[in-house]
Amino acid sequence: MKNVVVVGSQWGDEGKGKIVDWLSSEADIVVRFQGGHNAGHTLVIDGVTYKLRLLPSGIVRKNKISIIGNGVVVDPWALLDEIEEIKSKGIEVSPKNLIISESANLILPFHKEMDEIREDAAGKAKIGTTRRGIGPAYEDKVGRRSIRVMDLISDENLNHRLETVLMHHNAIRKGLGKEIFQKDKLKNDLLKIAPEILRYSQPVWKKIDEFKSEKKKILFEGAQGILLDVDHGTYPFVTSSNTVASSAATGTGCGPNSINYVLGITKAYTTRVGEGPFPTELKDDIGEHLGLTGKEFGTVTSRKRRCGWFDGVLVRQTIKISGINGIALTKLDVLDDLDEVKMCIAYELKGKKIDYLPAAVEDQLQVKPIYKTFKGWKSKTKGIKSFEELPENAKKYITEMEKFIETKVSSISTSPERKDTILLIDPFV
Repeated sequence: MKNVVVVGSQWGDEGKGKIVDWLSSEADIVVRFQGGHNAGHTLVIDGVTYKLRLLPSGIVRKNKISIIGNGVVVDPWALLDEIEEIKSKGIEVSPKNLIISESANLILPFHKEMDEIREDAAGKAKIGTTRRGIGPAYEDKVGRRSIRVMDLISDENLNHRLETVLMHHNAIRKGLGKEIFQKDKLKNDLLKIAPEILRYSQPVWKKIDEFKSEKKKILFEGAQGILLDVDHGTYPFVTSSNTVASSAATGTGCGPNSINYVLGITKAYTTRVGEGPFPTELKDDIGEHLGLTGKEFGTVTSRKRRCGWFDGVLVRQTIKISGINGIALTKLDVLDDLDEVKMCIAYELKGKKIDYLPAAVEDQLQVKPIYKTFKGWKSKTKGIKSFEELPENAKKYITEMEKFIETKVSSISTSPERKDTILLIDPFV
């Protein structure tokens, strides 16, 4: 029996929602451990599309327990809206199958406003955030002035905590010529929804310890991708949390020995949303083809994703950083109609060949990809359910990818549908 962590090995949008949903048929518990409602997971089940932002992907399955860990920042109104939205599609959501960490930090309206103010003021230096208040909420968490789920229990405590956090935010707002934020209305608004949020609240670290002792299979679900990690990503064009696999331990309150297998979700090409370096980006007809065929638009923002060739250098790097044991290859079918397929196997920087992405953003923006070219397979892989049935050129591409990234491909996804997945290695076994 293994507990599995699922992370994105690129810049997010790798298809984690489908893979986590597919794996959750074996899991008993599905846990979100970082991020907020800026990261969307799209699931397509029996022709019904579910777009999840905060709720773990296991919520759409019966007899599974979904957990939002302490490492997640929670917009309480967005969460309640999402619960109602999923209920309207016939999915049951109750304290029996959803648990929220009492230590999770809240995203409040002034966080969203601060996100918008900063992004608008940044001009060409903007990061490309989703403007949902994620970054400012994490800043308050680290600054020890945040409002947490547990603070909703007490009127007096909530009042004190709001005074503390607004003293900080209103000083900044005043300096920027913005209206100061009023405490009393926000406090009353929070107290109105407090009972709905608190009914799901529990000490998650304790619940996970109980589940471990009961030999339950736990699936830890990450948001975004490793290249957006605040420490290991393309800084400063990153998210505000740690997206690597080890965050599953800190973001839920379980030890690292709880993690037995790390699965990296990896797209057969590369995409990125927002600003920042992207060595293999294609601004031509092929890039447009990848975007249209792969329906590369953000689940949360509907923003068009930038598209490019598979970057083996980056994926090999994130595999080592996050301790990935195997990759789940997604969207192979998007490449079906191409005459040739390319894979980045090195970079050129200032006339020198290098085998990793340097940390300085100035260098990241200057690196030029060195490609290995493969013949396309020019036939449909969509819906294929065994490796042997894949076209020979597709098999060659996957085999060469495995060799280069030094990690086994554990599964291959050939369409958005849950059933269209080739299983090569079961992470839970």
